[in-house]
Amino acid sequence: VSRDFLPRGSGIVTRRPLVLQLITAKTEYAEFLHCKGRKFTDFDEVRQEIEVETDRITGVNKGISSIPINLRIYSPHVLSLTLIDLPGITKVPVGDQPPDIEQQIRDMIMQFIARENCLILAVTPANTDLANSDALKLAKEVDPQGLRTIGVITKLDLMDEGTDAREILENKLLPLRRGYIGVVNRSQKDIDGKKDIKAALLAERKFFLSHPAYRHMADRMGTPYLQKVLNQQLTNHIRDTLPAFRSKLQSQLLSIEHEVEVYKNFRPEDPTRKTKALLQMVQQFSVDFEKRIEGSGDQVDTLELSGGAKINRIFHERFPFELVKMEFNEKELRREISYAIKNIHGIRQVLPTGLFTPDMAFEAIVKKQIVKLKGPCLKSVDLVMQELINTVKKCTKKLATYPRLCEETERIVAGYIREREEKTKDQVLLLIDIQVSYINTNHEDFIGFANAQQRSSQVNKSAVGNQVIRKGWLTINNIGIMKGGSKEYWFVLTAESLSWYKDDEEKEKKYMLPLDNLKVRDVEKSFMSSKHIFALFNTEQRNVYKDYRFLELACDSQEEVDSWKASLLRAGVYPDKSATESDENGQADNFSMDPQLERQVETIRNLVDSYMSIINKCIRDLIPKTIMHLMINNVKEFINAELLAHLYSSEDQNTLMEESAEQAQRRDEMLRMYQALKEALAIIGDISTSTVSTPAPPPVDDSWLQQARRSPPPSPSTPRRPTLNNPPTRPLSGRGPAPAIPSPGPQSGAPPVPFRPGPLPPFPSGGEGPPQVPSRPSRAPPSVPR
Repeated sequence: VSRDFLPRGSGIVTRRPLVLQLITAKTEYAEFLHCKGRKFTDFDEVRQEIEVETDRITGVNKGISSIPINLRIYSPHVLSLTLIDLPGITKVPVGDQPPDIEQQIRDMIMQFIARENCLILAVTPANTDLANSDALKLAKEVDPQGLRTIGVITKLDLMDEGTDAREILENKLLPLRRGYIGVVNRSQKDIDGKKDIKAALLAERKFFLSHPAYRHMADRMGTPYLQKVLNQQLTNHIRDTLPAFRSKLQSQLLSIEHEVEVYKNFRPEDPTRKTKALLQMVQQFSVDFEKRIEGSGDQVDTLELSGGAKINRIFHERFPFELVKMEFNEKELRREISYAIKNIHGIRQVLPTGLFTPDMAFEAIVKKQIVKLKGPCLKSVDLVMQELINTVKKCTKKLATYPRLCEETERIVAGYIREREEKTKDQVLLLIDIQVSYINTNHEDFIGFANAQQRSSQVNKSAVGNQVIRKGWLTINNIGIMKGGSKEYWFVLTAESLSWYKDDEEKEKKYMLPLDNLKVRDVEKSFMSSKHIFALFNTEQRNVYKDYRFLELACDSQEEVDSWKASLLRAGVYPDKSATESDENGQADNFSMDPQLERQVETIRNLVDSYMSIINKCIRDLIPKTIMHLMINNVKEFINAELLAHLYSSEDQNTLMEESAEQAQRRDEMLRMYQALKEALAIIGDISTSTVSTPAPPPVDDSWLQQARRSPPPSPSTPRRPTLNNPPTRPLSGRGPAPAIPSPGPQSGAPPVPFRPGPLPPFPSGGEGPPQVPSRPSRAPPSVPR
């Protein structure tokens, strides 16, 4: 960076990772992530801030932390690189350091150097045994091919006279695939004496040119050359990732292009903008509502039934099922008929009751049964009304750009739906009253009195033959755990039986259940279960399935339960109306009737059954038509013809078309992103991919690394390698090699960058982007504290 800002001193100084982002800029300043908005131009203050921030997390007594310090440096003298300064491995804990300090630092280092887009600077002092370098051993673990590891040898000026590291730097003694680069940093004395970094670079250059062992390779030594190597690696990285990066940008551009087209035509100063937007929004709402009701391929909900499909289900499954639930209570009906006959005879009951069957009793019972139909009919109106309001809410989501318009549209249309609901209910009640007002015993489908006396009451199945009515998955819920527990099967319902199979291929049949004497009963959902349950049982108190009195079947939703009930209804399996309630007046359910009265009850029962089937058929046909005409079609016409006028009269247009802050922010963000993507693609198009590429070096014999990993460190009595010197006798001070890589200024002779590096990765760095270069000084000799 050509600046002195990293703390130096004895012992462990780097106690937190320092993520250093270098960004090419016209002016020079620094920023910390934890000090947003504050620009540091004095690099002495940067050093102080690093020390203060380190102490804030780790304490002042040599503690460590894996929480990084994030620092950005903007300068015209740097390349766009991200470097990470990591602590050196400490063997013996001091101060507040935990006993497992070595393992903690190792884990901290590994989480950075394991990244594939990361170059590893394995820093080792020249006055220690390279074979015991912790940096090289760690690098080999995560980079066994040696493609990302660059060896850096420091303290070449501190070796004893007569010794040198020539064979190491020539990559002969202990070879690495990418070789070694030697550097000479400032000593602690130079730092204390405020030696300029530019002067230090000149001194480094002079050292390599004047040293007899290194002068022949001086052009491949020094900090500027290290920077050049890293620059070349960055170039290679960009070239390799450019095609995939371009494809990713283009796909992002295409994904937002349609939405941006709308935003690009946005003209806030246009006086007609709000009027146009209002007309477009109301028209879009009208189209969406009609498509959801009538059905359309471009707005299909794949998660649940909604809109027209839900209303159709109400008409043809829910409404008929509710009608049947009202019909069947045989015991209660027969009791009512007997009371009606007796009450109509009045005091004349002393006369023989068998002279004739009173038609007045038939009419009284029929009218009472017809009036009972009001409940299911009104309930179906409520269900349709609720579904219409839900559809309106879904359609108004597209109006969320203008919150006030969305709110007013929903209020006006929902209010009109409720208004039509009242008129529809009035018409439904009128239809029921019309049926009550005149009992047409001359209807062509009515069996008449003569046939009623000979007709036996039977349950007629609507299904013809043994056709398949429904197939689907159901869970048998009441099988005990000892017998396998609840399990899902594939069920097939026909007009005569209910069968289930192992799977939907229907090859392995598990059981077939005849539908004779079966009824459906609701089962309350248990607290722990998410399933909705219904049960089948036999009216003759026989077991339904093996030794089970009930067969409990479970579905994922209540709608599915209702649909299965409707299908069972078509097969002649009716819902159970539990007759557990005993007469509160103390009357016995099995009251006795004389044979003549019983014959009359049976006759009227058959007549009522015949006439009510006519009424039910008529009601099932008329109620959906009434709802469709008075509610659904009217609401569609209202939205098409009158909604816009109601909106204009409800509120001022400017207030109505005020844009939400979120929408304005989203529009600005989308436009910025669109422009940024276009600029990025233009930059990539300008990049020359013909830059000089350096192929990966061939593999080298690194068996010495494997051997060093297996063998323990040499004892103090073990002689060192002849090319490495023992620690110097003069005291060592200083922090060790500075991991930051000074950029080549105009005087350094480094070639200009042959490409535009593009945007830097997000801050703090990670993921894809330019290579991150962690530098980690190895431990110092045992006799010298680091």
